[in-house]
Amino acid sequence: MSLYKRPGSTRWWCKFVVNGRLIRQSTGTADPLKAAEYEAKLHASIYDQIRLGIKPMYSWNDAVTRYVSEHTDKTLSTRQNEIRGLQWLHKYLSGVSLQAIDRDLLDKIIKAKQQEGVKPRTVNAVINLIRVILRKAMLDWKWIDRLPKFRILQEPKRRVRFITREEWARLQAEMPPHLRRMATFAIETGVRRANVTGLRWSQVDLERRIVWYHADQMKARKAHPCPLTNGAVLILREAAEAQSAEKEKYKNADLDHVFTFRGKTVRQTGSTAWENACMRAGIQNFRFHDLRHTWASWHIQDGTPLHVLQELGGWETPEMVQKYAHLSVDHLAGYVQKRDALRPVDNTILGTGTKNAGS
Repeated sequence: MSLYKRPGSTRWWCKFVVNGRLIRQSTGTADPLKAAEYEAKLHASIYDQIRLGIKPMYSWNDAVTRYVSEHTDKTLSTRQNEIRGLQWLHKYLSGVSLQAIDRDLLDKIIKAKQQEGVKPRTVNAVINLIRVILRKAMLDWKWIDRLPKFRILQEPKRRVRFITREEWARLQAEMPPHLRRMATFAIETGVRRANVTGLRWSQVDLERRIVWYHADQMKARKAHPCPLTNGAVLILREAAEAQSAEKEKYKNADLDHVFTFRGKTVRQTGSTAWENACMRAGIQNFRFHDLRHTWASWHIQDGTPLHVLQELGGWETPEMVQKYAHLSVDHLAGYVQKRDALRPVDNTILGTGTKNAGS
């Protein structure tokens, strides 16, 4: 058996052969005595696995490799976020056996992420990624028998950011045509930003007034038929006309995607054009994604039931639409009016200056 250090690393690695099987793994420590102890225990464990049929020991790297290979159907943005998270975790978990990931190690990872000055939500996203992979390792792959205890940071409750119809009219007037078409489609349908930028003409059926999103395009991983309003239909027709003009002007113009600018697919919406339009309209702290919040808020204010909103918006669970429930009080009005009917009205409360007879 032998211990060694990789170039640029302070941690010891062990390398040995058991019954013809090469084992190479990080000890997770810079202390040579602890590294030697870890190596001895690992050697005994591997021997038990091979000779006695005990469950083999897998590393974090093994789990990440399998997880990434099995989850190729995620949306591009989700996959990119996961890859960034896994790359960040590499320096803390690379070479660590799944059985060695415990509460102490998770707390060290939490502390390291907090030191970057990020919000609790960002820290929780990293810890949740670890939990998802370990749950796979336990429930699906049968690599481990139990999960460590996870500590989740408390996140402040966020207000739902939406604008009024008057504010929307001002914002709409300040946007350039290509951005206005995208924003209007978003606020008419409630679809997410990625579903706007990634929309293709092959998904559009103007005759049936519907846009069809495939499961791999949706956050909930379920196919989603999106009915079109009159406003959405008009926007799609306007986009088609604009694209016809681009075809004449730009060579190799993109005719596949619905929303284009100067012959190319629009990939980003949080651009300078968006920020300038919001500034000119006098609207602060408003993202493109908040158009989805606005769409949902207007629906609730207009009396759309929560279960219908859930289906229209493609949310996976009823809890995801509960944040809009406070915007509707129509179902409470009857109880308030009933209470008023049970007691006499005091005119002084109403500001008439007179009281009821006999007072």
